[in-house]
Amino acid sequence: MNALLPAFVAASDVIDFHHPDVARLARSLRADTPRATARRCFEWVRDRIEHSIDYQRDEVSCDASQALALGTGLCTAKSHLLVALLRANGLPSGFCYQRLTLRDAGSPFCTHGLVAVWLEEGGWYRCDARGNKATVHCEFTPGAENLAFPVVTPGEQLYPQVWAQPWPELVRRMRELPSIAAYCEAPIDAAPPQDGVAITLD
Repeated sequence: MNALLPAFVAASDVIDFHHPDVARLARSLRADTPRATARRCFEWVRDRIEHSIDYQRDEVSCDASQALALGTGLCTAKSHLLVALLRANGLPSGFCYQRLTLRDAGSPFCTHGLVAVWLEEGGWYRCDARGNKATVHCEFTPGAENLAFPVVTPGEQLYPQVWAQPWPELVRRMRELPSIAAYCEAPIDAAPPQDGVAITLD
């Protein structure tokens, strides 16, 4: 872990935590302990950034600063903002993914994005800040994984890796989206990259 740690605290064009608005928010969410800071970042993104489909928002965000400025994003954009806030506070964090059906069995598959944060007392902890609703209730509960969606349908899967950067194909296709309506018509079902820094969870 120590050799890979710098990759999990680095900024990038997507994880732009040096953006003044992202940096300011990150400072405001800092708490007395890393765990408390991580919880505050998680809950802010979960509750304050509207999930595009849940709230019928048609704007497309990708970069962390875009999600913050627009106040909306798909799960993937929300994960970019959450990692930016965590890294701005010095907390190692990265990206995890599921392949899920968009609505139910027989519907198109989509790439669902979530986050893992490194906590000294427990190691990597996956958490899902996509936003709660009647059928989703995610909390920050290190030691007990609490994801929004179980893997139940053939073809679905939870990838075991934590990536230091978002999947390049996913980012490219998100940036090409003209609208969320277009996404709902043709969801992004991206493939994991063949390279890149990643840690495989047990």
